[in-house]
Amino acid sequence: MIFRRKPKAADLAAVMSELEQAVAARDGGRTERAFDAAMSALQSATGTECATVGPRLAALLPAFPPTGPRPMLATMAGFCVERGADPAVSAEPILDGTHRDLLDALEFARRWAAAGGAGDDLPETDEKIIDDALLARLGGEAHEALRLALAWCSVEQWQPPALAVLCRSAEVRRRHASALLPACRDLAALERHDLKCLAYALAILDDEPLVVLHRPTGTGFEVRIGGIGDNFQLHTLLAHVLVGGGHVPGTAPSAQSVRAATDPEPAVRGRTGAVASGAFELLAPDGERIWNEQLPDDIPVVEGRRLLVLD
Repeated sequence: MIFRRKPKAADLAAVMSELEQAVAARDGGRTERAFDAAMSALQSATGTECATVGPRLAALLPAFPPTGPRPMLATMAGFCVERGADPAVSAEPILDGTHRDLLDALEFARRWAAAGGAGDDLPETDEKIIDDALLARLGGEAHEALRLALAWCSVEQWQPPALAVLCRSAEVRRRHASALLPACRDLAALERHDLKCLAYALAILDDEPLVVLHRPTGTGFEVRIGGIGDNFQLHTLLAHVLVGGGHVPGTAPSAQSVRAATDPEPAVRGRTGAVASGAFELLAPDGERIWNEQLPDDIPVVEGRRLLVLD
């Protein structure tokens, strides 16, 4: 095993400047060395340093070659967001890169099928599949074919940095999510990539009015929701507000389960003893079941308002 000395935290600014200069000079060897040094330096960076460096890393993404380690660069920028960098500042280059690779992966699948491969014959998402025969099958210019193949194999690597900015800013979601969601869902439908977390984050509703009808008591309520990841979370919060607030009968969820549904950070590490039991059956206005595993985005819109029936 080879051990390498990690650069001191104080070296990060110099390493970052070297990386920027190497990218600007389009010097491949110099960029690779500076890139490796930046990854090492980040491991010991402080939150304050990450807040400064994160946007600079994200800003390099458009200048990185499409066949280079762009997902890893995005991951470095996303790591900085998790350590305190402003998600709104880093979001555009990270999500633009995510969108580009989603579209390129879809184009890979289209060309694969057009060349005679059935949809269920799509290859695995491992770079070991990439060879001259595969690139020839994709057709077109060789560099473009390589870009598409790499996107097919690496698109999941964009998920963590994309989540870093999407899950920390409603404004980022409002500005970018709708453009990415169709491509994300189309690629996930091919069943070769696990993009569930990204699809859920892109579908989060923010500042959304929701009409809730409680059929057993014949009462109705209007609430406003935002930042809710799935209907398990929505179910818990509705029970907390409606049952816990004394508006409808039932057993209110425990304080521990409410905390798990509201706090941005885990209440504890690992599993807890908290149990969240369903207080309602969630239904669409036509009586169709809405599952806890679904999203608030799956609740139908009726005359401009999402309408949920509780039974």
